[in-house]
Amino acid sequence: MQSTRSFKDRLFLVIKGLAMGAANKVPGVSGGVVAFVAGFYEEFIYSLQRVNKKAFKLLFNGRFKSFFRYINGKFLSLLFLGMIISYFSVSKILDYLIVHYELYVWSTFFGMILGSIYYISKEFKEWNKNTILALTLGAIAGVSISFLDPATENDNLFFVFFCGIISVSGMTLPGFSGSFILIILGNYVLLLVDSVNALFDTIYDIISGNFEFIHNEVRIRLLKVLTVFTVGSVAGLVTFSHILNYILKHYKNITLATIMGFIIGSLGVVWPWKETIYKTDSDGSFVLHSAGKKIIINYQRFLPELNSETYIAIVYIAFGILIVLGLEWYGDKTRKNKI
Repeated sequence: MQSTRSFKDRLFLVIKGLAMGAANKVPGVSGGVVAFVAGFYEEFIYSLQRVNKKAFKLLFNGRFKSFFRYINGKFLSLLFLGMIISYFSVSKILDYLIVHYELYVWSTFFGMILGSIYYISKEFKEWNKNTILALTLGAIAGVSISFLDPATENDNLFFVFFCGIISVSGMTLPGFSGSFILIILGNYVLLLVDSVNALFDTIYDIISGNFEFIHNEVRIRLLKVLTVFTVGSVAGLVTFSHILNYILKHYKNITLATIMGFIIGSLGVVWPWKETIYKTDSDGSFVLHSAGKKIIINYQRFLPELNSETYIAIVYIAFGILIVLGLEWYGDKTRKNKI
């Protein structure tokens, strides 16, 4: 699947990585949906499952160019470059927008999920008893997850490794939000906020020539947690890709119906009209994490009143749908150009 890519294609691939990274950071949104709708989901899964025994054999034998070609390295490296950039830039912007324009951000994501459902259902023609059952079970699972109560934070390294495996599910399984699962597991702040901030501070200290952090036990613990989390994420990414590649080959229609169900179920998580529930002490004061922000533990959903704010939110829902339709148009155009 390795192919010659123009500068425009490479740039768009980085942008897709940016979109996937930003989506993965937001609880309730799945980066896999971006890959699915933008038309590169199957290439993404195919490329990841090429990270196998043969690939490691090429790598350990020093055949780096063969290894890079074998795993579709140009595609993966550009995509992950976009994700890394997103993690330290676009996702930060999203954090700001959610704090100051929460309703409109969630409305946009809600529209994008609706657009994704339209796109996938339009392409899917194999409806029967089995696929309808798969769709229903996927939707029930997606809705059920959104109403689970979160656990308490746990920095045990074995549990952190498990969290890493689970967190990347949103990249490989559209509609299944890895970041929301981390909230349920109690480790969203630890793994996606505190440890990332510790890495950022450490890089800044190293560039500044300040190595005092090696005596900071809290910083070292967070860096250790981030390392284990990253290893777990890589292990999960490769493992899930092998499983999904097999399932897509042998049970494609059932898998696509289940994915559609997950995406439908995720509408409950990204419902725009909700009140954020924060962690509080016994005296009612908010508990803050190390970055000084309130800790989200869940959401209380409600039906909106008909007012100007609601009408604006509906416009943003329409905008989200248009974003997906634009991605669909671009994906179809790209596929036609390759034929």
